[in-house]
Amino acid sequence: MEYISPKVRALKVKQWPKDTIAAGRRHTVGLKSDGTVTAVGDNQYGQCNVSGWLDIVAVAAGNVHMATNTGNAHTIGLKSDGTVAAVGWNKHGQCDVNDWRDIVAVSEGWRRTIGLKSDGTVVAVGRNNEGQCNVSGWCDILAAAAGDWHTVGLKSNGTVTIVGNNRYGQCNVSGWRDIVAVAAGYLHTVGLKSNGTVAAVGLNKHDQCDVSGWSGIVAIAAGSNHTIGLKSDGTVAAVGLNKHGQCDVSGWSDIVAIAAGCAHTIGLKSDGTVMAVGDNEFGQCDVSGWRGIQLPNKVE
Repeated sequence: MEYISPKVRALKVKQWPKDTIAAGRRHTVGLKSDGTVTAVGDNQYGQCNVSGWLDIVAVAAGNVHMATNTGNAHTIGLKSDGTVAAVGWNKHGQCDVNDWRDIVAVSEGWRRTIGLKSDGTVVAVGRNNEGQCNVSGWCDILAAAAGDWHTVGLKSNGTVTIVGNNRYGQCNVSGWRDIVAVAAGYLHTVGLKSNGTVAAVGLNKHDQCDVSGWSGIVAIAAGSNHTIGLKSDGTVAAVGLNKHGQCDVSGWSDIVAIAAGCAHTIGLKSDGTVMAVGDNEFGQCDVSGWRGIQLPNKVE
């Protein structure tokens, strides 16, 4: 698989990377190469009812803090025509995306959904008690990520904007420069720089922000209390809470994409199969039989 640096990818404004694997609180979602979607794990709120989806180009199923039983029990699918599908828990209107148009990327936070439009603006629905959905004024955005109570936007100039709760300094990114990708966990924020190093701010109780020594990173993901980095050689780095083995990725190789749930970690291999470690109470790591998962899109 051809490697395209994150910097080049970020500069290709009209070609947003598409997430083809996603990890939620208790479920995991995979986009197949034929545009259909598969899901495993807890289905209490119908968040795994994606068997009828067609023509999907990206999926989202964000994580949520371990102590919370609900909140990210919903799944989002981006269709090739720029519309969005949603299933699952909808108490806060987080699945009310039927009228969205011209969407090029989607992400999920706790009880909310974020959509990036092709003109660089952002839309959001769902819980807004902390101001985490106040993105209507954003512009020139290349990517967005959603934590539990904060939402992160990556601008085309490599800076980062954030709204929402800042209790642990998870929004203190005003000094960040040359960022090409962002990720958000429960109470921390992670940024990938164009030189392959990583920055992190916010709660560091479990060392989830101890990424200063990382190098050669090409993609990042954030779980509730752990942080994952994909290296250019296809191996994976991990820091943070490892209570369920969600950081036990040292033996992984040939990985081309990563995702982090509340307490589990997913890796997509170049042959379209999937690896998983961590909490498997609801079968969210039962992906060994998956085949034909769509590989990340290339930048032409």
